[in-house]
Amino acid sequence: MSDDLPEPDRVSGAPHPRETPRLIGQDHAEREFLEAFAGDRLHHAWLLTGPLGVGKATLAWRIARFLLATPPAQDDGLFGAPPPPATLDIGPDHPVVHRIHAGSEPGLFALRRPYDEKTKRLKAQITVDEVRRLKNFFALSSADGGRRVVIVDSADEMNVNAANALLKLLEEPPARTTLLLISHQPSRLLPTIRSRCRTLRLSPLSPQDMTAALTLAGVEVAPEAALALAELAAGSVGEAIRLENLHGLKLYAELIALLGTLPRMDRPRALALAETGGARGKPEVLDLMLWLLDTALSRMARTGATGAPPAQQAAPGESTVLARLAPHPQHGRLWAQMAQDTAERTRHARAVNVDPASLLLDAFLRLQDAAAAMA
Repeated sequence: MSDDLPEPDRVSGAPHPRETPRLIGQDHAEREFLEAFAGDRLHHAWLLTGPLGVGKATLAWRIARFLLATPPAQDDGLFGAPPPPATLDIGPDHPVVHRIHAGSEPGLFALRRPYDEKTKRLKAQITVDEVRRLKNFFALSSADGGRRVVIVDSADEMNVNAANALLKLLEEPPARTTLLLISHQPSRLLPTIRSRCRTLRLSPLSPQDMTAALTLAGVEVAPEAALALAELAAGSVGEAIRLENLHGLKLYAELIALLGTLPRMDRPRALALAETGGARGKPEVLDLMLWLLDTALSRMARTGATGAPPAQQAAPGESTVLARLAPHPQHGRLWAQMAQDTAERTRHARAVNVDPASLLLDAFLRLQDAAAAMA
């Protein structure tokens, strides 16, 4: 594995899941897998589901290390079989751990979006050619008779041909092989793929688990910031790291402050925020700004529908702003429609290369018009 090539399953600013020694906040999923292993009910294919960034990849790599480093239980005669493992933990000095970190473990295959040498970027999908490489992996790794593990990250990114090719493997899996499919949106997978897998569901992290997970990833934040990150990221560590790396909490606070001036929007503030979010050469900031805008509108719509703002604020003064702009269910419906319309307009504008700052300013001005109409 070359350190020079980008990895599609790595979150910028965080360790790769294979390098993460612990999994925070998903004890139930680990217990479910261990119970199946101890009860000799180890399914050949597992579908790891849950929101983006809650630890699915980390769990997959933990399971892979565990399976490749744990020999089959054998009866020791007079003393019987040893007790089943109580944890997926494998010591950091184990040879399997070293080989996995080095990308040289012969019993493991990571099926991911490939790097395109022609375009010098990652391909948008997992192609059938990548799935076909599994045949060589199974052929080369079958000689030792040991376990083999395949991690698919993510199954959502397979194109139709790749999905059909993987389905054939799920229908007739090679002996002593475990496939771990990671999916953020399992409803988009082929029903026949889902039906051949046992599902492990992972949940959004609590604020306490979020703080621990961020610390484990080397991201230190103040307790109050961790609460806001957990709320804004909806319990996703990956999303929280992105927010932290791109100063997302500060941007969201500025966005809420701008919404607080509606329906008489502070034009200089709107222009400054549009220029910040639409700075040329920083598409990741524009992506985040549009995501934050959609999040704010969604939280506003939910405030109107439920009659109360979210219990946990994601920015100073957010509750007051949301409650004022969405005091009734009718307002909630209008803001929900506004979120949908804004998303469609921004998709079209980006497709025709509208200036990013102009795109954001147009969205802010449309919010002003909507707020004035509701007032």
